[in-house]
Amino acid sequence: MRKEKSDNIIEIENLSHRFSDGTIGLDRISLSIRKGEFAVIAGRNGSGKTTLLRHLNGLLLPSSGTVRLAGISVSDDLLRARQIAGMVFQDADSQIVGETVADDVAFGPENLCLDRAEIKKRVAGALEAVELTAFADHQPYKLSGGEKRRLAIAGVLAMEPSVLIFDEPFSNLDYPGVRQVLRQILSLHGTGHTILLTTHDLEKVIAYSTRLIVMEKGKIARDGDPDKVLSGIESLGVRAPCAGMKTVSWLN
Repeated sequence: MRKEKSDNIIEIENLSHRFSDGTIGLDRISLSIRKGEFAVIAGRNGSGKTTLLRHLNGLLLPSSGTVRLAGISVSDDLLRARQIAGMVFQDADSQIVGETVADDVAFGPENLCLDRAEIKKRVAGALEAVELTAFADHQPYKLSGGEKRRLAIAGVLAMEPSVLIFDEPFSNLDYPGVRQVLRQILSLHGTGHTILLTTHDLEKVIAYSTRLIVMEKGKIARDGDPDKVLSGIESLGVRAPCAGMKTVSWLN
């Protein structure tokens, strides 16, 4: 049965993006994401995954087509879009700007011109959510890779978004770091956040996802229930999970 539009937090219609050198990054994509989904986006390098994500909060704007968050065009209100959809980049260091962990988390709320009490409340809540409260006065560069990624998540959470976007969140992390970040992502999904996540390693997240979207040459090649989409996925440049891994929890 077709879902009503009110169920969709993200609505993309005929989205195309052409870079300044003429390269086509996205080619007439139409896609809707329901509130509360955990959607994984896969595809070979250059397939358009990151380009798509960057349109969800206005870091890139369409050459044609429309992206709407909660019914409002991203292009019409960039500030609102960036409050609804928070993005955690692949390189956590590029997202960390504060002299201390707490300063870094406060950066977003301060730019919203919130009062000091509200900023303090948001910082405390975000640090607690990612289990970094004890690190509030630490210098970010001294954190481990997994801790830096969690700090980047906290900085986004302080903006109180309803959609959380993760671009290759497990890249360059060791096993403990992967577990730390995955645990945080699952916790956030469990509290009602809509999750969009790109990854080259489906084994880490496929057991938890509700939807798998595969991109190829700037288009949606497959989209649906992960069990159905996985069949023959390697023809699209995506490594399939090892036998039995699609139902294995990385946190067991």
